[in-house]
Amino acid sequence: MKSVSQLGDLAGKRVVVRCDFNVPLDGDKNITDDGRIRAALPTLNELRDAGARIVILAHLGRPKGEPDPKFSLAPVAARLGELLGARVKLATDVVGPSAKATVESLGDGEVALLENVRFEAGEKSKDEAARKELAEKYAAFGDFFVSNGFGVVHRKEASVYDIAKLLPSAAGSLVKAEIDVLEGLTENPKRPFVVVLGGAKVADKLAVIDNLLKVADTLVIGGGMAFTFLKAQGLGVGNSLVDDASIEACTGYLKAAEAAGKRILLPVDVRVASEVDFGARTVGQVDVVPTDAIPADKMGLDIGPATEKLFGDAVRQARSVFWNGPMGVFEIPGLESGTRAVAQALTEINGISVVGGGDSASAVRALGFPEDAFGHISTGGGASLELMEGKILPGIAVLKEGN
Repeated sequence: MKSVSQLGDLAGKRVVVRCDFNVPLDGDKNITDDGRIRAALPTLNELRDAGARIVILAHLGRPKGEPDPKFSLAPVAARLGELLGARVKLATDVVGPSAKATVESLGDGEVALLENVRFEAGEKSKDEAARKELAEKYAAFGDFFVSNGFGVVHRKEASVYDIAKLLPSAAGSLVKAEIDVLEGLTENPKRPFVVVLGGAKVADKLAVIDNLLKVADTLVIGGGMAFTFLKAQGLGVGNSLVDDASIEACTGYLKAAEAAGKRILLPVDVRVASEVDFGARTVGQVDVVPTDAIPADKMGLDIGPATEKLFGDAVRQARSVFWNGPMGVFEIPGLESGTRAVAQALTEINGISVVGGGDSASAVRALGFPEDAFGHISTGGGASLELMEGKILPGIAVLKEGN
C-alpha cells in the first residue's frame, strides 16, 4: 500500500479522503464520543500541510439510500472544524450541485465535507455497475484518493472500494497503523498472547474464536457471550442472554482448546439482577453469585469481583493483548466494574495492548481512561474483528493492488 507521502506533490491538488465519522449522537445531536474524528486528524493535517484541497467522504448511521436530516453530517463538520482550527465547508448533498460548488470553491489547504454518502442508493448497492457509477462521481472531485476510514474497509462500498480503482490511491496513517498493529498480532505476536472477548452475541465472534484459537495462548470470554459458553458446560444461566444456536460450537471450542493446551477462561462469578431497563439505563438490586448458582429468575449483567481478578491477572501476565467487547452492560451505573477492571489491566501490561474498537473503545473513553494508556485503540470494531478472523478486507485489498 502506498502512503500519502508517496503520492507526490499534492500542492493545489484535490484529494478525496474516505473517513469514518460514524460517531454516536445524543438526542440533541451532540457528539458523545469524537474519537473517530480525532483519529483522522493526523492524515488530514498532513494533507493540509502539503497544500492539498481536501474533499472528505463519510457516513453516519444507517439511512436507507436517500437523504434523511437526522443522519446529517452537520454535527461532524462543526466538531471537525473545531479540532482542525479551520472552517470545514459542508455540502448539503453528496454528488449534486452543492457538492460540486463546494469542491470547486476549495483553496489550497482547505477542507470540504460532503453530506452522508449513504444518502446515495449506489453507495452500498450489491450491483457493481451502480456502485461504479457513483464512484465515478466521487472520483470527479479529486486527483487522488486516500483511504483513512478503517471502520469501513471491510465493506465493498463505492466510497471505500470502487473509487480506489479509479484514482491513484494511498492508505492514510490511520489505516496503515491499524493494519500494521492487527496483522502483527495475528502473524507474530509477543507471547503470552491473550485475547479478551465480550459483548452480547457469540455468533458475531465465532469465526474470530476459531481463528484466534490457533494463535492465542489464552482466550478470556466475558460479557453476554459468556453465558452461552457456561450453558455449553451444562450450567444453568437463569434469564441471561444465550445464543442457543451457538452452544454446539462453544462446546467444540472448549474441547479444541483443551486438546491444544490452550486456556479458555470463563467467569467464575457474575453480577445479576431481576430488573433492568436497558433503554433507561437503570437496574434493580444487583447481587454477586457464583456462575454455578445463578438464580432462575435473574439475568447476568456483568462479571463479578472474583472474575475481575482472574481475568485481570491473565491480562497482566501477557505480552500481547487484543480486547473486543465489554464485560457487562457498562453503560448502566453499577454494571461497569468488570469492564473497568479489564481496561485497567490492559494499561498495566509489559507489552502491547490493543483495544479492538466498537463498544470497547467507547467504554475506555466513557470510563475516563486516557487513550495513551493503551498501545492502540482501533477505530473499527467490525473491521478489526474480520481482520483477526483472517478475512481479506476489500478496502485494503484494493489498496494493495495499487492504482
